[in-house]
Amino acid sequence: MYVLGAVLLALLCTLILRRLKDRKICLDVKRLDGRTVLITGGNSGVGKVVAVALAKRGARVVITSPDERAGEEAVQQIRKESLNLDVHFMKLNMANLQSIRDFCQTFCRAEKRLHILINNAGVPAVLDWTEDGFSMCFGFNHLGPFLLTNLLLSLLKSSAPSRVVTITSDIYKYQKLDFQDLNYNLVPLFTYCRSKLANLYFTQELARQTQGTGVTAYAVHPGYVAGDWTAQFSLLFQIVTYVFVSMFFISCEAGAQTVIYCAISDEVLQHNGGYFTDCRPSRLCSYAEDAGIAKKLWEASEGMVGLTSFRRQPAES
Repeated sequence: MYVLGAVLLALLCTLILRRLKDRKICLDVKRLDGRTVLITGGNSGVGKVVAVALAKRGARVVITSPDERAGEEAVQQIRKESLNLDVHFMKLNMANLQSIRDFCQTFCRAEKRLHILINNAGVPAVLDWTEDGFSMCFGFNHLGPFLLTNLLLSLLKSSAPSRVVTITSDIYKYQKLDFQDLNYNLVPLFTYCRSKLANLYFTQELARQTQGTGVTAYAVHPGYVAGDWTAQFSLLFQIVTYVFVSMFFISCEAGAQTVIYCAISDEVLQHNGGYFTDCRPSRLCSYAEDAGIAKKLWEASEGMVGLTSFRRQPAES
């Protein structure tokens, strides 16, 4: 009897977990012929799935990675899966501000248009430092996309209508920013939460600053994705988390759906600066919608990455 009860309970739990993992699928079949898409971290995980989906729709897709070999291999795989040869790789280290500046100069010389920028690359909760002295989570997840987007903003404006889609996480709600210590780097989970909250403020302020230019911005929580984020941890950690991840996390294909939706759907245009989950707008905690904090973070970030003296000038100047 106890065995039967345990089996039934296990089946019930399985059904509940599968229900929780069900995600909406982006059914928009809009073509992207003649459009140029840039996806940071497009060599793996959600970014790679998005790259395949947009390449299938006819877009010219450029993916980035700090690993040249991994990037080139991903390009070949994306071309094969999408049947689109117009997929390319450019090396970029989002944890290095000079790498971002060099990349933007090269990109702006090579590409005449940029219609969709997807700030996908990110790091999990780790205690580390970037080469510029910032905490890895805040530097890589926020300051990197902030600088990249600003340096490509002139190209985005000249290519309008264009979009900026930035990956965030609903884990943002467990922390608030401390402007006395934006470079906080003590508890890994906390610094990660703050970087994801910064992504939201960045998206909102970007939407305000580009209003009327034809550039729109969206923040996406793709869900808790079972990607390769555990690869940098020990084998023991990977083994321990495998069962947990397989039960509660979703696939990269499922996680990519809302990113694809925000990149191509016209339905999102009425929600400029919005936050999306499951292919629909989602509500934020009240403090995560504070325009004053968003503007303050923008100005602080300009100083941290050295943009204050030449605010959003073209990368090639």
